Amino acid sequence: MSNFQQLKDKGLVILYDTAQIPQISADWFDLNYWQTQQAVIGGAPGRGTSLFIETPAGEAVWRHYYRGGLVGRCIKDSYVWQGLEKTRAWQEFKLTAQLLARGLPVPTPLAACVKPKGLFYTADLITLRLPAAQPLMDFLEADNASKLADLLHQVGKTVQQFHAAGLNHVDLNPRNILVNPNLNKVWLIDFDRCQLTKPNFKLAASNITRLERAFAKLNANKTKLWLQAFMAGYAS
Repeated sequence: MSNFQQLKDKGLVILYDTAQIPQISADWFDLNYWQTQQAVIGGAPGRGTSLFIETPAGEAVWRHYYRGGLVGRCIKDSYVWQGLEKTRAWQEFKLTAQLLARGLPVPTPLAACVKPKGLFYTADLITLRLPAAQPLMDFLEADNASKLADLLHQVGKTVQQFHAAGLNHVDLNPRNILVNPNLNKVWLIDFDRCQLTKPNFKLAASNITRLERAFAKLNANKTKLWLQAFMAGYAS
């Protein structure tokens, strides 16, 4: 992580990778800046919308941190300030970098941003966009059952690699698993609130249970079949 540098600009605190971005400013976290350059090239649905932007480092994904659940109905995007190192953006940026350094398939983190506001803060994260990757959920209702089984087998195998490294992915779901079937590639994304510890069977099992619940929300009748294909790859 020796390439990571920190700067303050226009009330923002920014952490960035100088190997990917030699220079950066608060403009990187200003929508108008990218729109003026006609560099907003799309978006991805989720909690809020992640924007795809064309940066000097390549196509990237810019995500603002929004609260979910009941709290999110009242407090949109503010978090309690407990110091820079405990902010969501700093922790996710550094965790993603650790996973990447271990050779695991994750996006390359480019920059994290925190805006302190008294006792609270807001945050953003920018990562390189993965090549031709789509959410797993886009493929779950595919007509080709055997191709889907092969894909889920690869997903299970990939998730096991993360668990063997000690990752606890607290929100493992078909949106946070990206795939490229043509390249037989699988990536995990969105490591907000996740932890990297020693391999832990109980935590790994809870991640898989979370994935199973997500499967059931999409199609309860196919959940067992999907999970069997996933677990076959996980155990391989």
